[in-house]
Amino acid sequence: MKALHIKSILLLLPMLFGMSNAALPQDGPFKLPPLPYGYNALEPVIDAMTMEIHYSKHHAAYVKNLNAAVKGTPAEKNTLEELLLNAGKYGDAIRNNAGGVWNHTLYWNILSLNNPFNPSTEIGKAVIATFASADSLNKLLIKAGASRFGSGWAWLYVSTDGKLAVCSTANQDNPLMDVASQKGVPILAIDVWEHAYYLKYQNKRGDYLTAIVKAINWDAVNRNYIEALNGPLMQALKKQAGK
Repeated sequence: MKALHIKSILLLLPMLFGMSNAALPQDGPFKLPPLPYGYNALEPVIDAMTMEIHYSKHHAAYVKNLNAAVKGTPAEKNTLEELLLNAGKYGDAIRNNAGGVWNHTLYWNILSLNNPFNPSTEIGKAVIATFASADSLNKLLIKAGASRFGSGWAWLYVSTDGKLAVCSTANQDNPLMDVASQKGVPILAIDVWEHAYYLKYQNKRGDYLTAIVKAINWDAVNRNYIEALNGPLMQALKKQAGK
């Protein structure tokens, strides 16, 4: 009983001290990336328990299931981005789980309470030129997330003509996929699956969206924007589109 009690305490330590469980075992070519902050880092916008469950259970499950889906197939040798760019050529197991792994990784990395919108950055200038203000962009992101029926994502992405745009996708799809109706390189992701917000916000998705747009790491989005403009993902999308 004493050994069991100690083991239970050790399992709780990561959540109690806001530490990410980055050492979760993964069997296959795809790994669970470390969470870039502690589970409690985004409180009160996202509570520590939601973060812990979302990351160590849901995100980890997508990694595990993707490894199982590609095992023993030619897809096992592809990169995650190659799987997304050619999602329509694979079955739902690869499409859904590859999207789940990539989407969540982007989502974690564009969240912060300490990196507000800066109009003097490259993304700041582009947001103002395209949407007039950060507030206008936030309203579009909130609308995209709120109007997505069922589960899915809201996105800020760079289209193949270099323009910023907002859209939403169902399930674990994203604008990188060849099956997407609106295509481009995502630079900001907002998860609107219920597991992203239900413990704190219950069924009030709008309240979650209003809060989450105030927790965007605009330094990270700026880096994503600069990379997206001429990076390998954009080049791959342009090649697919014959540009």
